[in-house]
Amino acid sequence: QVHVVESGGGLVQAGGSLRLSCAASGLTFSRPAMGWFRQAPGKEREFVAAISWSGSTTYYGDSVKGRFTISRDNAKNTVILQMNSLKPEDTAVYYCAARSTVLPATTARDYAYWGQGAQVTVSS
Repeated sequence: QVHVVESGGGLVQAGGSLRLSCAASGLTFSRPAMGWFRQAPGKEREFVAAISWSGSTTYYGDSVKGRFTISRDNAKNTVILQMNSLKPEDTAVYYCAARSTVLPATTARDYAYWGQGAQVTVSS
């Protein structure tokens, strides 16, 4: 059974930082690319960042470029989203996702496995 679990969300003031972690297990494909998406109330799910299995390829959504960094530690089966210079508009539920290929993607439909989400709230 596949498990994708996010951790590290919370409440932070504007300008602050948060670090989200994602652990994936039970995947039949052993070298998954991973991605982060977010969804704010009343809005569609939005691409945030993605990373290849090797970590050599990363993609970022325009709204987070220069502020967020995605990385991974394959020895620990963990993907990290470091979020700096947070803004109130970053407030959303953040979802981690995995796909059965080494290459990352920027659209939600390309990911088969999803976590339950972690709430991130940025106060002004």
